Amino acid sequence: MAAIQEECSKCFFKQGLCKGLSEDEFRSIFDQTKQYVYKKGETILKQGAKCSELIFLTKGIVKFVSDSNGRELIIAIDKAQTLLGLANILNEDVNLFSIVAVEECKGCAINLNRFKLYALSNRKFMFEIMSLSTQMFRDAIFNFISVARKQSNGRIADVLLYLSQKIYQSRAFSLGLSRQELADYAGCSKEQLIHTLRTFTSDKIIWVSGKKIEILDENKLLTISRVG
Repeated sequence: MAAIQEECSKCFFKQGLCKGLSEDEFRSIFDQTKQYVYKKGETILKQGAKCSELIFLTKGIVKFVSDSNGRELIIAIDKAQTLLGLANILNEDVNLFSIVAVEECKGCAINLNRFKLYALSNRKFMFEIMSLSTQMFRDAIFNFISVARKQSNGRIADVLLYLSQKIYQSRAFSLGLSRQELADYAGCSKEQLIHTLRTFTSDKIIWVSGKKIEILDENKLLTISRVG
């Protein structure tokens, strides 16, 4: 983790989330903010650790991880620009899960107590924060429903569609996740994942080369997601 200094006057944190705050209130938050670069694989927030800061992610992709009996469970995947550590606003100041950089990330560390003070006293500000939090947890819940109810091909189709539509916003993208991480997120074994990707490739639904994936037939993938 390395410190940086970037212009933030036009970022989503100020223009979107903080639009309910006065300039003086925003400045009191900003004056205590530190900016950092996180390397790929670096833990940004650690599960079970005391938390004194939120992280506004300005660049990159992260995974939300829960460590259960030594086994890593990927709860969600999210991308900039978003606020990490939202559960700590209304919960105890202990991280419920770890957040790890999938690729190089940039973020602003924001004083949690100062942020919480304005969130609890400013209804419009709190509404913006809760809207962002609801979106993130909704995606995580939908993934758990997929894992619980669908066979592996349906779950893998869901993950590919989610990455394409929500994370990379393109039918062609280069994965920051390993095959094992992708399998963990889909709730299947690495072997099942590789077999399914090969089947999707032979059926000309996707194209795969190393880390690169392209969705060739989104309608077929949507059908597999629906009936899987």
